[in-house]
Amino acid sequence: MTTDSSQHTHSHHHDDARSFVRAVEDASTERGLRLTPLRREVLQLVAAAGKPVKAYDLLDRLRETHGNAAPPTVYRALDFLLENGFIHKLESINAYVSCHHPAESHQVPFLICDVCSCAQEVCDERVAELIEAQAKAFGFRPQAQTLEVHGVCKNCRKA
Repeated sequence: MTTDSSQHTHSHHHDDARSFVRAVEDASTERGLRLTPLRREVLQLVAAAGKPVKAYDLLDRLRETHGNAAPPTVYRALDFLLENGFIHKLESINAYVSCHHPAESHQVPFLICDVCSCAQEVCDERVAELIEAQAKAFGFRPQAQTLEVHGVCKNCRKA
């Protein structure tokens, strides 16, 4: 029974990955950005991973189709995707995840499970607004915001 359930989740995730890539394609077109075939492939790999993925894991997967792919190739694609808000970098684990809202630029906190490495994007603008307000109260002008909360997810706590 577990196998059927995981296969269903896996297939559902690929549908999500495809719709995510389509959303990024649409956002790129609207903004006049160039989503090259390589950038699209790196984006697909991040989306299909289903959990945070490291750059060198992406490189290994990319080499399956592009044998001569080098680290700068992956990092340039990741930089483009990050700069345009299509993916997020989880600094504490040095890994990348697809963004839940690729059409809008935003900073969001993440809940990261230390057992299974899943990451949940917390889509609540009040958190970012609170941090902005606190920064302003201190006369601080933030340029980047990364909030990552580590712990154990619901599924791992049940196991």
